[in-house]
Amino acid sequence: MQENITKISNGVMLNVYPDSIGEKFSDAIAMLKMEEFKDVFSLIYVLPTFFNSDLDRGFSIIDYDINKDLVDPKDLKDLNELQIKLKFDIVLNHLSVASPQFKDLLQHGNESKFKDFFINWNEFWEGNGVKNEDGIVIPKPEFLNKLFMRKSGLPILKVRFPDGREQPYWNTFYQQITYNTIAVADLQNVKGLTEEQSLFIVTVINTEINDNQDFMTIDFEDCTPLKSEILQIVEQKRSYLGQMDVNAESPLVWGFYEETLKKLNGYGCNILRLDAFAYLHKQVGESNFFNKPGTWEYLERIKKIARQNNLMLLPEIHAEYGLHLHDEVANEGYYIYDFFLPGLTIHTIENKTSKALLSWAKEIIAKGYKTVNMLGCHDGIPVLDLKGKEVNGVYNKGLLEDTEIESIMNKIMERGGRVKNLYDPSGNKISYYQINATFFSALGEDEQKLLLARVIQMFMPGIPQVWYLDIFAGKNNYEAADNGGSAGHKEINRTTLTMHDIAQGLKTEVVSKQLEIMHLRNTSNAFSGHVEINDAVDAIIDVKWVNGTTVAHLRANLETNGFTINHTVNGMTSTMGF
Repeated sequence: MQENITKISNGVMLNVYPDSIGEKFSDAIAMLKMEEFKDVFSLIYVLPTFFNSDLDRGFSIIDYDINKDLVDPKDLKDLNELQIKLKFDIVLNHLSVASPQFKDLLQHGNESKFKDFFINWNEFWEGNGVKNEDGIVIPKPEFLNKLFMRKSGLPILKVRFPDGREQPYWNTFYQQITYNTIAVADLQNVKGLTEEQSLFIVTVINTEINDNQDFMTIDFEDCTPLKSEILQIVEQKRSYLGQMDVNAESPLVWGFYEETLKKLNGYGCNILRLDAFAYLHKQVGESNFFNKPGTWEYLERIKKIARQNNLMLLPEIHAEYGLHLHDEVANEGYYIYDFFLPGLTIHTIENKTSKALLSWAKEIIAKGYKTVNMLGCHDGIPVLDLKGKEVNGVYNKGLLEDTEIESIMNKIMERGGRVKNLYDPSGNKISYYQINATFFSALGEDEQKLLLARVIQMFMPGIPQVWYLDIFAGKNNYEAADNGGSAGHKEINRTTLTMHDIAQGLKTEVVSKQLEIMHLRNTSNAFSGHVEINDAVDAIIDVKWVNGTTVAHLRANLETNGFTINHTVNGMTSTMGF
């Protein structure tokens, strides 16, 4: 496994959905075959609409089979011929309500083989709380207050079993119940209903459903004695959207993980991102985020399965710098995401100071972190990650002061960004989580700033991951954000580019110069060597990568946003000026 990691550790990684470019994944591959993209990328991170999914733009997985609407098996052969290695996600914490496992649960209820594959909220908290009037166990305050919420309200979705009883299941992320209209035929087994009464009931119920009104309060007039039976029929026809938390105490879940990692290896996966892994371990009396030692035990089990399938693991974790969870994960030998770089880069460029950025770069080097970094991505620009945190009564400083983080937030908001927040168990906002914007728009749509940000990323330690839209200086898509529903803020940075957009973009300097910088990063042996950082002048970024007689030297002026790269091979130096 380690040999495999070494082979991929220095390449540049493209980050796309299967349909980010054109209409299907084959269009993205056609782009990579263009002369302008030759040797620019060594890796590609394909987001999980590669698989069958139904919500959260792929992160609500139905199953890990190839999504035939977007991907053809030939695409994988083409990537292999381009010598571009694959990174995929496994969403450890949850599966879609449309997954075979959850559909079986809905169909068979307590008789389902998969009854314990998911987490029945009431059974989990039994004896540790009190049921409310809706039959939901409310955990004792000392337990409830430890829960980390990704949305307002309790993290549950009430589902209906075949016997008519409703059961609450743990649902950390997305949930939605849809009531579907009924037909006269649905009421045919209700004894005592005339055809005229059936037409009346269908009309009034469907009107309420279509108007998103509460059909429970309908006056059924002379059919009132049959109201309960009729409403049961309406309830039986409801449908769900949601990502249901899996029960990692179940052997069936671990069998599913083994099957999935084997399948991903068969697709040619080299790097496996562990999405939402920190929410997987749950225990009464503990937080539902990165419980210890349970989370470590689960990671070790996943690591063993990954080794069997020659996969490098990349645990995804968002937490404040001051909590030092990134230290703990890195110290266990895992690659970590550098979620600190995006905010630090904006701070560096907007405030014309390299101090915080270079301090973080030196820490990566000194501690030997193995990182994957980014600027933009499919999600938002992290800001919470930069904060300090009090741990056991001692405050650990962040990479930036809170006032500096607020300054970043305000600047991006002024430029059209949208905010995602975190909530306490009562639904009160307790913190911002991330801000959604294209990186180009976050920088004020200044092309020189974007080029500077890109070269900073390319000279930082770690595998540089590049969001497709950033290459083409994508701007905030407000229409998509406004029309995207509850998670619409994310759509601001997910605009699909047509092949015509690609052709037009390649004629611009901001695109061609980024490709030139990335090509150097992807091909120069200098970046397999060691890095030297000169921080003598705050407004200058002076970073040099050295590997024998090959040297890549960046010198950037934060006052002007201009920079030069000197590349030396066997005593011959070429200069790139921007």
